[in-house]
Amino acid sequence: MAPMATHPLTIGFDLDMTLIDSRPGIHAAYRALAAETGVRIDADLAITRLGPPLEEELAHWFPDERIQEMGDRYREIYPAYAIEPTLALPGAREAVAAVQELGGRAIVVTAKHEPNAKLHLAHLGIAPDEVIGWLWAEAKAEALREHGASVYVGDHTGDVRGAHTAEALSVAVPTGPCDAAELRAAGADVIIDDLTAFPAWLRAYSADLA
Repeated sequence: MAPMATHPLTIGFDLDMTLIDSRPGIHAAYRALAAETGVRIDADLAITRLGPPLEEELAHWFPDERIQEMGDRYREIYPAYAIEPTLALPGAREAVAAVQELGGRAIVVTAKHEPNAKLHLAHLGIAPDEVIGWLWAEAKAEALREHGASVYVGDHTGDVRGAHTAEALSVAVPTGPCDAAELRAAGADVIIDDLTAFPAWLRAYSADLA
């Protein structure tokens, strides 16, 4: 059984393609890495499968013995190429604020390198209460449990699995690589078109808890 939240309400959010459209920035970072290394990386393809850890994508382009080195280098150059072009997805700021306006805590739990995740959020003026990086799919449950999150909002089937591993409600948005049918088949409890619909859903959800 999930631990009781220490706050009235704690909601977790994924980052890439849930709160932010990082495709332009990630595309630029992959192109820079390709130019630096001389290794072909299809950045157009890579940005269609965001969600899993970076190393899974790098494995398509580099031999095993170079993946750690290339991951480190990618994360090093990332701020110079990826922060400025990245956009907030519609409703992202309002979704986080909606949790806080109800007296709750909004946390971001992402597979992304945590310092780079924080750079994105600061640049875009999205202000969660906590940011936890380096966690993907079922591993996200570690942070969700630790912070007592009752809901996790994400765009990927891995986010659905993370929510359910933490015994949290899975709220899914088909704004990333997984469409509504995939998210539903993965077991998402709630599907909303995008985060512009989240504040109204949250008000109804919190009223039911009262």
